[in-house]
Amino acid sequence: MTQKSKVKIAVIGTVGVPGIYGGFETLADYLIQNLSNEFDFTVYCSKKKYKDRPKTYHGARLIYLPIEANGKSSILYDIVSIFHALFYADTLLILGVSGAFVLPFVKLFTRKKIITNIDGLEWKRDKWGKYAKKYLKKQEEIAVNYSHEIISDNKGIQDHVSESYNSSSNLIAYGGDHVFYEKLNSDTKTKYNLPDKYAFKVCRIEPENNIHIILEAFRNTNLNLVLVGNWNNNLYGTELKNEYTDDNLYLLDPIYDQKKLNELRSNCWFYIHGHSAGGTNPSLVEAMNLGLAIIAFDVHYNRFTTNNKAVYFKTAQDLKEKLNYIIEHDEIVKIGSKMKSIAKEEYTWPVISKKYKNLFLL
Repeated sequence: MTQKSKVKIAVIGTVGVPGIYGGFETLADYLIQNLSNEFDFTVYCSKKKYKDRPKTYHGARLIYLPIEANGKSSILYDIVSIFHALFYADTLLILGVSGAFVLPFVKLFTRKKIITNIDGLEWKRDKWGKYAKKYLKKQEEIAVNYSHEIISDNKGIQDHVSESYNSSSNLIAYGGDHVFYEKLNSDTKTKYNLPDKYAFKVCRIEPENNIHIILEAFRNTNLNLVLVGNWNNNLYGTELKNEYTDDNLYLLDPIYDQKKLNELRSNCWFYIHGHSAGGTNPSLVEAMNLGLAIIAFDVHYNRFTTNNKAVYFKTAQDLKEKLNYIIEHDEIVKIGSKMKSIAKEEYTWPVISKKYKNLFLL
Protein backbone atom coordinates (compact mmCIF):
# COMPACT_ATOMS: atom_id res chain seq x y z
CA MET A 1 0.00 0.00 0.00
CA THR A 2 1.57 3.31 -1.07
CA GLN A 3 1.81 6.15 1.40
CA LYS A 4 -0.35 9.15 0.54
CA SER A 5 1.84 12.08 -0.54
CA LYS A 6 1.72 15.30 1.46
CA VAL A 7 -0.12 18.34 0.15
CA LYS A 8 2.47 20.73 -1.31
CA ILE A 9 2.07 24.29 0.04
CA ALA A 10 3.92 27.37 -1.25
CA VAL A 11 4.20 30.20 1.29
CA ILE A 12 4.32 33.50 -0.61
CA GLY A 13 4.67 37.10 0.53
CA THR A 14 7.09 36.96 3.47
CA VAL A 15 10.69 38.12 3.74
CA GLY A 16 11.40 34.51 4.62
CA VAL A 17 12.23 32.13 7.44
CA PRO A 18 13.63 31.94 10.05
CA GLY A 19 11.24 34.77 10.97
CA ILE A 20 13.39 37.81 11.63
CA TYR A 21 11.23 40.61 10.25
CA GLY A 22 7.56 40.81 11.23
CA GLY A 23 4.21 39.16 11.78
CA PHE A 24 3.91 37.22 8.52
CA GLU A 25 7.43 35.86 8.90
CA THR A 26 6.68 34.66 12.43
CA LEU A 27 3.43 33.12 11.17
CA ALA A 28 5.26 31.23 8.40
CA ASP A 29 7.92 30.11 10.87
CA TYR A 30 5.45 28.56 13.32
CA LEU A 31 3.22 27.00 10.67
CA ILE A 32 6.30 25.16 9.43
CA GLN A 33 7.39 24.13 12.91
CA ASN A 34 3.93 22.83 13.80
CA LEU A 35 2.74 21.37 10.48
CA SER A 36 5.80 20.19 8.49
CA ASN A 37 5.12 16.58 9.47
CA GLU A 38 1.75 16.77 7.73
CA PHE A 39 2.40 19.13 4.78
CA ASP A 40 5.22 19.73 2.30
CA PHE A 41 6.10 23.42 2.64
CA THR A 42 8.14 25.67 0.35
CA VAL A 43 8.85 29.22 1.50
CA TYR A 44 10.02 32.07 -0.73
CA CYS A 45 12.71 34.24 0.89
CA SER A 46 14.33 37.55 -0.03
CA LYS A 47 17.97 36.73 -0.80
CA LYS A 48 19.17 40.16 0.36
CA LYS A 49 17.90 39.61 3.91
CA TYR A 50 19.70 36.33 4.59
CA LYS A 51 23.48 36.10 4.71
CA ASP A 52 23.31 32.38 5.47
CA ARG A 53 20.96 30.60 3.06
CA PRO A 54 20.22 27.03 4.10
CA LYS A 55 18.18 24.97 1.64
CA THR A 56 15.72 23.76 4.27
CA TYR A 57 14.23 24.92 7.57
CA HIS A 58 12.34 22.54 9.87
CA GLY A 59 11.66 20.34 6.85
CA ALA A 60 10.50 23.20 4.59
CA ARG A 61 12.26 23.91 1.29
CA LEU A 62 13.58 27.49 0.99
CA ILE A 63 13.79 29.36 -2.32
CA TYR A 64 15.73 32.65 -2.38
CA LEU A 65 14.76 35.41 -4.79
CA PRO A 66 17.09 38.36 -5.59
CA ILE A 67 14.23 40.81 -4.97
CA GLU A 68 13.23 42.93 -1.96
CA ALA A 69 10.08 41.60 -0.32
CA ASN A 70 8.74 44.96 0.86
CA GLY A 71 7.73 48.31 -0.63
CA LYS A 72 7.09 48.62 -4.38
CA SER A 73 9.29 45.64 -5.19
CA SER A 74 6.93 43.40 -3.20
CA ILE A 75 4.68 43.33 -6.30
CA LEU A 76 7.40 41.70 -8.43
CA TYR A 77 8.50 39.52 -5.50
CA ASP A 78 5.01 38.09 -5.07
CA ILE A 79 4.36 37.63 -8.80
CA VAL A 80 7.63 35.74 -9.39
CA SER A 81 6.86 33.57 -6.34
CA ILE A 82 3.32 32.83 -7.54
CA PHE A 83 4.34 31.82 -11.07
CA HIS A 84 7.23 29.70 -9.81
CA ALA A 85 4.90 27.93 -7.37
CA LEU A 86 2.54 26.94 -10.19
CA PHE A 87 5.08 24.33 -11.34
CA TYR A 88 4.85 22.19 -8.20
CA ALA A 89 2.48 23.42 -5.45
CA ASP A 90 -1.03 22.17 -4.73
CA THR A 91 -1.89 25.17 -2.56
CA LEU A 92 -0.67 28.77 -2.63
CA LEU A 93 -0.72 30.42 0.80
CA ILE A 94 -0.39 34.11 -0.09
CA LEU A 95 0.32 36.53 2.77
CA GLY A 96 -0.68 40.02 1.64
CA VAL A 97 -2.24 41.32 -1.57
CA SER A 98 0.61 43.07 -3.45
CA GLY A 99 0.54 40.74 -6.46
CA ALA A 100 -3.14 39.81 -6.40
CA PHE A 101 -3.81 41.01 -9.96
CA VAL A 102 -2.39 37.70 -11.31
CA LEU A 103 -4.83 35.59 -9.28
CA PRO A 104 -7.62 35.65 -11.93
CA PHE A 105 -5.15 33.97 -14.32
CA VAL A 106 -4.16 31.40 -11.70
CA LYS A 107 -7.75 30.55 -10.82
CA LEU A 108 -8.94 30.42 -14.43
CA PHE A 109 -6.12 28.40 -15.96
CA THR A 110 -4.86 26.18 -13.15
CA ARG A 111 -6.30 23.91 -10.48
CA LYS A 112 -4.20 25.38 -7.70
CA LYS A 113 -5.93 26.20 -4.45
CA ILE A 114 -5.48 29.86 -3.48
CA ILE A 115 -5.60 30.89 0.19
CA THR A 116 -4.95 34.58 0.83
CA ASN A 117 -4.43 36.36 4.14
CA ILE A 118 -5.35 39.92 3.19
CA ASP A 119 -3.52 41.37 6.23
CA GLY A 120 -4.77 44.63 7.72
CA LEU A 121 -6.42 47.19 5.48
CA GLU A 122 -3.13 48.36 3.96
CA TRP A 123 -4.86 50.85 1.67
CA LYS A 124 -5.97 52.86 4.71
CA ARG A 125 -2.46 53.45 6.03
CA ASP A 126 -1.21 57.05 5.97
CA LYS A 127 2.23 56.04 4.75
CA TRP A 128 0.87 55.27 1.27
CA GLY A 129 0.20 57.96 -1.32
CA LYS A 130 -3.06 58.40 -3.21
CA TYR A 131 -2.23 56.05 -6.10
CA ALA A 132 -0.64 53.41 -3.88
CA LYS A 133 -3.82 53.36 -1.77
CA LYS A 134 -5.98 52.90 -4.87
CA TYR A 135 -3.74 50.09 -6.10
CA LEU A 136 -3.81 48.26 -2.75
CA LYS A 137 -7.59 48.64 -2.43
CA LYS A 138 -8.01 47.11 -5.90
CA GLN A 139 -5.65 44.24 -5.06
CA GLU A 140 -7.67 43.51 -1.93
CA GLU A 141 -10.83 43.33 -4.04
CA ILE A 142 -9.17 40.97 -6.55
CA ALA A 143 -7.78 38.79 -3.74
CA VAL A 144 -11.21 38.41 -2.15
CA ASN A 145 -12.91 37.63 -5.48
CA TYR A 146 -10.32 35.20 -6.87
CA SER A 147 -9.06 33.28 -3.84
CA HIS A 148 -10.68 30.02 -2.83
CA GLU A 149 -10.31 30.96 0.83
CA ILE A 150 -9.73 34.35 2.48
CA ILE A 151 -8.19 34.77 5.94
CA SER A 152 -9.08 37.78 8.11
CA ASP A 153 -6.89 38.18 11.17
CA ASN A 154 -9.47 40.18 13.14
CA LYS A 155 -13.27 40.40 13.44
CA GLY A 156 -13.07 43.98 12.14
CA ILE A 157 -11.38 42.76 8.94
CA GLN A 158 -13.88 39.91 8.64
CA ASP A 159 -16.77 42.38 8.91
CA HIS A 160 -15.13 44.60 6.27
CA VAL A 161 -14.83 41.66 3.84
CA SER A 162 -18.45 40.75 4.41
CA GLU A 163 -19.80 44.30 4.07
CA SER A 164 -17.58 45.47 1.19
CA TYR A 165 -17.54 42.32 -0.95
CA ASN A 166 -20.47 40.28 0.32
CA SER A 167 -18.00 37.49 0.93
CA SER A 168 -17.20 35.23 3.86
CA SER A 169 -13.71 34.83 5.29
CA ASN A 170 -11.95 32.67 7.86
CA LEU A 171 -11.11 34.38 11.14
CA ILE A 172 -7.56 33.40 12.14
CA ALA A 173 -5.36 35.73 14.22
CA TYR A 174 -1.71 35.28 15.27
CA GLY A 175 0.07 33.45 18.03
CA GLY A 176 2.11 35.25 20.64
CA ASP A 177 3.40 32.44 22.83
CA HIS A 178 6.84 32.53 21.18
CA VAL A 179 7.80 35.35 23.56
CA PHE A 180 9.01 34.48 27.04
CA TYR A 181 9.74 36.41 30.20
CA GLU A 182 13.36 37.54 30.31
CA LYS A 183 14.96 38.84 33.48
CA LEU A 184 16.23 42.39 33.03
CA ASN A 185 20.01 42.14 32.76
CA SER A 186 21.97 44.86 34.57
CA ASP A 187 24.00 45.49 31.40
CA THR A 188 20.80 46.08 29.44
CA LYS A 189 19.48 48.45 32.08
CA THR A 190 22.75 50.40 32.03
CA LYS A 191 23.00 50.43 28.23
CA TYR A 192 19.57 52.04 27.80
CA ASN A 193 19.70 54.00 31.07
CA LEU A 194 16.36 52.46 32.07
CA PRO A 195 14.36 53.69 35.07
CA ASP A 196 13.07 51.19 37.65
CA LYS A 197 9.44 51.61 36.59
CA TYR A 198 8.26 52.35 33.07
CA ALA A 199 5.48 51.88 30.53
CA PHE A 200 6.57 50.30 27.25
CA LYS A 201 5.74 50.32 23.56
CA VAL A 202 7.47 48.96 20.45
CA CYS A 203 6.24 49.75 16.93
CA ARG A 204 6.95 51.38 13.59
CA ILE A 205 6.90 55.15 14.00
CA GLU A 206 3.93 56.00 11.78
CA PRO A 207 0.95 58.35 12.29
CA GLU A 208 -1.63 55.56 12.49
CA ASN A 209 0.20 54.19 15.54
CA ASN A 210 -0.64 57.45 17.33
CA ILE A 211 2.82 58.04 18.75
CA HIS A 212 2.09 61.78 19.03
CA ILE A 213 -0.91 61.13 21.30
CA ILE A 214 1.04 58.77 23.54
CA LEU A 215 4.04 61.09 23.90
CA GLU A 216 1.80 64.07 24.66
CA ALA A 217 0.00 62.08 27.38
CA PHE A 218 3.27 61.22 29.14
CA ARG A 219 4.78 64.69 28.76
CA ASN A 220 5.05 66.68 32.02
CA THR A 221 4.19 63.64 34.14
CA ASN A 222 6.20 61.55 36.58
CA LEU A 223 5.45 58.39 34.56
CA ASN A 224 8.31 56.95 32.52
CA LEU A 225 7.77 55.71 28.97
CA VAL A 226 10.20 53.55 26.98
CA LEU A 227 9.29 53.60 23.28
CA VAL A 228 11.29 51.57 20.73
CA GLY A 229 10.93 52.39 17.04
CA ASN A 230 12.44 53.54 13.75
CA TRP A 231 12.47 57.27 14.56
CA ASN A 232 14.68 58.23 11.62
CA ASN A 233 12.58 56.50 8.98
CA ASN A 234 10.36 59.48 8.15
CA LEU A 235 9.67 63.14 8.93
CA TYR A 236 6.93 62.22 11.42
CA GLY A 237 9.43 60.27 13.51
CA THR A 238 12.30 62.75 13.38
CA GLU A 239 10.03 65.66 14.32
CA LEU A 240 8.59 63.78 17.28
CA LYS A 241 12.03 62.76 18.53
CA ASN A 242 13.23 66.37 18.31
CA GLU A 243 10.15 67.74 20.07
CA TYR A 244 9.72 65.26 22.91
CA THR A 245 12.98 65.45 24.84
CA ASP A 246 11.51 65.21 28.35
CA ASP A 247 13.57 63.26 30.91
CA ASN A 248 10.79 60.70 31.45
CA LEU A 249 10.62 59.79 27.75
CA TYR A 250 13.10 57.14 26.58
CA LEU A 251 12.91 57.11 22.78
CA LEU A 252 15.08 54.19 21.69
CA ASP A 253 16.15 53.19 18.19
CA PRO A 254 15.04 49.79 16.80
CA ILE A 255 16.19 46.73 18.75
CA TYR A 256 16.48 43.62 16.57
CA ASP A 257 17.82 41.32 19.28
CA GLN A 258 14.62 39.53 20.36
CA LYS A 259 16.10 38.61 23.75
CA LYS A 260 16.96 42.25 24.53
CA LEU A 261 13.55 43.39 23.35
CA ASN A 262 11.89 40.80 25.59
CA GLU A 263 13.95 42.01 28.54
CA LEU A 264 12.58 45.52 28.11
CA ARG A 265 9.04 44.36 27.41
CA SER A 266 8.86 41.64 30.09
CA ASN A 267 9.81 44.00 32.87
CA CYS A 268 7.64 46.99 32.04
CA TRP A 269 4.86 48.21 34.32
CA PHE A 270 2.25 48.09 31.55
CA TYR A 271 2.04 48.13 27.75
CA ILE A 272 0.73 50.98 25.57
CA HIS A 273 -0.73 49.95 22.20
CA GLY A 274 -1.44 52.85 19.86
CA HIS A 275 -2.24 51.06 16.59
CA SER A 276 -5.42 52.28 14.91
CA ALA A 277 -5.15 50.66 11.45
CA GLY A 278 -5.01 47.02 10.43
CA GLY A 279 -6.34 44.00 12.24
CA THR A 280 -4.78 41.88 14.98
CA ASN A 281 -1.34 43.29 15.64
CA PRO A 282 1.36 40.71 16.52
CA SER A 283 3.04 42.96 19.12
CA LEU A 284 -0.29 43.22 20.96
CA VAL A 285 -0.86 39.46 21.25
CA GLU A 286 2.79 39.04 22.27
CA ALA A 287 2.31 41.56 25.10
CA MET A 288 -0.88 39.76 26.13
CA ASN A 289 0.95 36.42 26.26
CA LEU A 290 3.44 38.00 28.65
CA GLY A 291 0.57 38.94 30.95
CA LEU A 292 1.10 42.68 30.55
CA ALA A 293 -1.70 45.11 31.32
CA ILE A 294 -2.80 46.66 28.00
CA ILE A 295 -3.82 50.28 27.45
CA ALA A 296 -4.89 50.40 23.80
CA PHE A 297 -6.12 52.96 21.30
CA ASP A 298 -9.90 52.74 21.11
CA VAL A 299 -10.72 51.08 17.78
CA HIS A 300 -12.79 47.95 17.21
CA TYR A 301 -9.72 45.94 16.10
CA ASN A 302 -8.05 46.41 19.49
CA ARG A 303 -11.28 45.86 21.44
CA PHE A 304 -11.85 42.57 19.62
CA THR A 305 -8.29 41.31 20.16
CA THR A 306 -8.43 42.08 23.89
CA ASN A 307 -12.01 40.82 24.26
CA ASN A 308 -13.08 44.27 25.46
CA LYS A 309 -11.18 43.74 28.71
CA ALA A 310 -8.24 46.14 28.31
CA VAL A 311 -8.26 49.91 28.95
CA TYR A 312 -8.88 52.14 25.91
CA PHE A 313 -8.05 55.75 25.02
CA LYS A 314 -8.75 58.18 22.18
CA THR A 315 -6.91 61.41 23.04
CA ALA A 316 -3.82 62.43 25.00
CA GLN A 317 -5.99 63.80 27.82
CA ASP A 318 -8.08 60.64 27.82
CA LEU A 319 -4.95 58.49 28.07
CA LYS A 320 -3.56 60.61 30.88
CA GLU A 321 -6.79 60.25 32.86
CA LYS A 322 -6.98 56.48 32.26
CA LEU A 323 -3.38 56.04 33.39
CA ASN A 324 -4.02 57.97 36.59
CA TYR A 325 -7.14 55.91 37.28
CA ILE A 326 -5.62 52.44 36.85
CA ILE A 327 -2.58 53.41 38.92
CA GLU A 328 -4.63 54.97 41.74
CA HIS A 329 -7.04 52.02 41.83
CA ASP A 330 -4.29 49.38 41.57
CA GLU A 331 -5.82 47.83 38.44
CA ILE A 332 -2.64 46.93 36.56
CA VAL A 333 -2.13 43.37 37.83
CA LYS A 334 -5.83 42.56 37.37
CA ILE A 335 -5.82 43.76 33.74
CA GLY A 336 -2.61 41.85 32.99
CA SER A 337 -4.12 38.65 34.35
CA LYS A 338 -7.16 39.04 32.05
CA MET A 339 -4.91 39.60 29.03
CA LYS A 340 -2.86 36.49 29.82
CA SER A 341 -6.00 34.37 30.13
CA ILE A 342 -7.37 35.54 26.76
CA ALA A 343 -4.00 35.02 25.05
CA LYS A 344 -3.57 31.46 26.32
CA GLU A 345 -7.00 30.54 24.99
CA GLU A 346 -6.89 32.30 21.61
CA TYR A 347 -3.40 33.46 20.63
CA THR A 348 -1.02 30.51 20.76
CA TRP A 349 0.68 28.93 17.75
CA PRO A 350 -0.79 25.44 18.26
CA VAL A 351 -4.29 26.99 18.17
CA ILE A 352 -3.48 29.13 15.11
CA SER A 353 -1.70 26.29 13.28
CA LYS A 354 -4.68 23.98 13.73
CA LYS A 355 -6.95 26.56 12.07
CA TYR A 356 -4.59 26.83 9.08
CA LYS A 357 -4.37 23.03 8.90
CA ASN A 358 -8.16 22.81 8.61
CA LEU A 359 -8.05 25.28 5.70
CA PHE A 360 -5.30 23.33 3.93
CA LEU A 361 -7.40 20.17 4.16
CA LEU A 362 -10.63 21.68 2.81
